[in-house]
Amino acid sequence: MIICVDSSFLVSSYLSDSHSAEADRRRLNQDALRITPLNRIEFVHAVFRQVFQGAINLGQANDLIEVFEQDVANSLWISTNFPGEAWPTSVQLARRHGPTLGTRALDTLHVACALELRADRFWTFDDRQARLAQAAGLSTN
Repeated sequence: MIICVDSSFLVSSYLSDSHSAEADRRRLNQDALRITPLNRIEFVHAVFRQVFQGAINLGQANDLIEVFEQDVANSLWISTNFPGEAWPTSVQLARRHGPTLGTRALDTLHVACALELRADRFWTFDDRQARLAQAAGLSTN
């Protein structure tokens, strides 16, 4: 089974928030979960945004990123190349679902990556991305 995650899932896996317990529960009995370079850059930005907002300090942010990178190195997360076909698939998703779901570019890119990687599931805590993933035929649980 191929499971792709979005950045909200990654963030909840490392920073304590209202979704952290659910992220931990889902990850408990799963083999490696797929991430793309898009996930990695969004994760780093989200962590440093926490520094900007004063929720954590720079040392804590760097420690979190180091733990994440170690987890990638230890294959907790399987780093997958960004699928080139995700770009046109993202445009198709925007045209098909943007008018009714209000999707943003990053929403469609995350879901397009999951589709192009032939994911069985797409895990997110972002309601808009979950609705888009479901509309595109992906399971979100």
